[in-house]
Order: sequence, then C-alpha cells, then structure tokens
Amino acid sequence: MRRPGFAMVLAEADGLVGCAYGFPVRGDGSWWLGFDGALPRSMEQLTQSGGVFAFTDILVRPPPRNRALACRLQKRLLSDHRASFGTTSVDQADGTTLAALRSWGWLDVGDIWRPPGPTVFRVLILPFGERPLARPDGLARHAWTRWPG
Repeated sequence: MRRPGFAMVLAEADGLVGCAYGFPVRGDGSWWLGFDGALPRSMEQLTQSGGVFAFTDILVRPPPRNRALACRLQKRLLSDHRASFGTTSVDQADGTTLAALRSWGWLDVGDIWRPPGPTVFRVLILPFGERPLARPDGLARHAWTRWPG
C-alpha cells in the first residue's frame, strides 16, 4: 500500500498470529467525504490536527487470544502515530467483522458512501487514551493530543 505514513505491526509466537495496518488520516477532511450525518466537532478538530489513524485491516488468529491481541496491535499503531482516535469503515453486510470490532472497543458513528459503488459502509472509531468511551465528542485534552492552532 502506498500512502504517506503507512504503518504495520506484526505479532508472532509460533508464527504470524496477527497484524494491523493503516495510515494517518489527512487533515484535509477527505477521509470523511460521503459521511452521512454530522461529524462530532472533536473529530473534525482531531482530523485537521493529524490525530486520527485509519485502520485498513486488523487480522488475528481465532479465539481465545484474538481480543487481547487485537487490542495490543491497535494500541501500538495509535501510540506510534500519537493518534487520539482510530477509524475504519466496514461493509454493513459484514456482520462478523462489525461484531468483532465492537467487541474490541470500536464505536459506530454513522454511515459513509465510498465511490465508485453504491455500497454503504459503517464508520467506526476507536478512542485511544483516557477519554469517555460512551461519547466520542467528550474528549479530554492530553499533552500528546495535537489540537488545531
């Protein structure tokens, strides 16, 4: 994948047991084009300031280790990129992936249409750090959170 800031983390034990990869969301707001609804102001600010990381994929071996491993991989990428939130989009018809992400702490924030097709995707976010999880717009300010000037 050729994207500025692309990053991947791998987990190995007796071989490859998981990986996660993605890229920082550009501050121009293009990631959110096609989003249906009002994006919380905090997400707009964090996007502009480079505080959002887009996960392209998270792959882990089946249970029982998958939850803990997925969480460690996600945290590592967010920490490495000093991101306050992770984001991803998933085809609404992919109930298995949506259920897994929700069990790993991801929150639904709305729908998005990605061209060129008519497929509607669910947008999920993963708050990172000591923020209230119930409301993604209720962010605390931390030294490592970059806010727009």
